[in-house]
Formats: sequence, C-alpha cells, structure tokens
Amino acid sequence: MISLDYFRALLLGVIQGLTEFLPVSSSAHLAVAQKWMGLDPESLTLQLFDGFSHIGTLLAVAYVFLQPILRYLRRLLAETKSTWTGRRYAMKIAGLGIVASIPTAAIGLGLKETLEAAFGNMLEIGIELIITGGLLVVMAWIPRGRRGWRDFSWWNAFLIGVAQGVAIFPGISRSGATICTAAFLGIRRRWAVEFSFLISFPAIVGATILVFKDAMDLGRGQFDALPWGPILAGSLASLVIGVVSLRLLIGAVRRAKLHYFAVYCWLAGAAIVLSTLTTPR
Repeated sequence: MISLDYFRALLLGVIQGLTEFLPVSSSAHLAVAQKWMGLDPESLTLQLFDGFSHIGTLLAVAYVFLQPILRYLRRLLAETKSTWTGRRYAMKIAGLGIVASIPTAAIGLGLKETLEAAFGNMLEIGIELIITGGLLVVMAWIPRGRRGWRDFSWWNAFLIGVAQGVAIFPGISRSGATICTAAFLGIRRRWAVEFSFLISFPAIVGATILVFKDAMDLGRGQFDALPWGPILAGSLASLVIGVVSLRLLIGAVRRAKLHYFAVYCWLAGAAIVLSTLTTPR
C-alpha cells in the first residue's frame, strides 16, 4: 500500500471539507478516494486521518456558528446559578444532546470492528449511498415541521441519536440521516440542522479519541513514525473548505433543496456498485 503524503492528505482534506456537511456522506467519499489512491482505509494511519479531518470540520462548525454558540454558553452558565428564575431551555438542550449521544455511542462501540471493516467494502458503501439518496427524496415529501425546542421530547432526541449511530456506516450521510429524522418528527428545519451539529461534537470527538488511544498503544517509535505532518495538513484543508460547504448546506436546508443531492448519491452509489462488480478480484 502507498503511504500518506502531503499531496494525498490535502486532497483528502478538501474532499472531507466539501462533503462533510452536504448530505452525500463524507466517509464514503474518503473511503473510496483512499482506495483509489492505493491507500488502506482500514489502516490506523487512515483512521487517524479520518478522525483529525473530522475535527477540522468541527472547527468549521464552531467558526460558522460562533455567535450562537457563545450566546448559548452564556445562557447555560446563567441557568446553573441558583438565582436564575426563568425557563431553563439551555439546560434542556444540553440534556437532549446527552440523550441523543447515548444510542450513537452504543452503536459505535458495539459495532466498532464491523464499522472499521465497512470502510474497505466498496460494494457496501455504494449500496448505502443509494439508500442515502432515498432518504433525501423522502425528506422532500415531509411537510415543514413547526416544532421548536419547547416541543422537542427526550424520545425525539433518542431517535435522532439512533439515526446518527446508523450513519456511522460510511455510505450513510450523518447530516442527511439526522436532519431527515428530525424533519420526520416535525422539528423545524433550522432547529434540525443546529441540533444535528450539536450532537455531532461528542460523536466525532469521542471517535477520534478512541482512534488516538489506539495510536498511543503503539510503541514510541511507531507512534512517532506516523505521518503527523500530512494528517494535520489534511485537517487544516478540511477546516477551510468545510466553512464554505457548511454555508451551502444551511442554504439548501432553508430552501428545502436537500433532495437535489439524491441524484448525486444515486449516481455515485451506482457507479461504485458497478465498478466493484465488474472489477476482477
């Protein structure tokens, strides 16, 4: 297998940034691109790259939503004081995020080995992309939700967390699955997007920590030999491109245009399936 160099890392970082927030499954694009580049998607190096590139796109979320995040944190701190007398909606949002994270963590930890192997299965990735396209079309038929945080139940949060857990499989779009599930439950689309990104933080950070722990278990020489330069360069590229991609997603959700990406998912999924079935083993 070819080793990860700066050129490949930067290219993969751009792909991650472009596809992380669009409902086309960034994991699928990374796995396919890595395979076509002659890299091993199941290797520890590539798993580390995936984790750190996702951290890059998380920083893109923090940049785009910086003001709402700061307002929310100030409100959350205020609500923890005993003198607070108003409605504690910030604390409820935090609780909803925790509830949603439970099924995601359970699925991720319970299927860890299966998920790692899935990144090397191109046929499975192609089929899952086709499924993602179907989800996006279904969303186009769902009436616009009108439920805000006051009507957001713990059960709703749990179901969205399950959707995020299922989206750990590389061909299922995380944003597509969570936003579609929230819309199906009648949640306002803007709220669905913001909650989707809220629960992505613990999921992505947790997954990255687990992979980094595996790297730490290596001997000092092996750990230092990992291509940290390309890994960090790719993460920076995913951050910069991710800012642009996120703004595109926000606009698409507000205009209810997510189903436009279904055609792309179907074409990409079909191309991967056909390529896999026709390529001699």
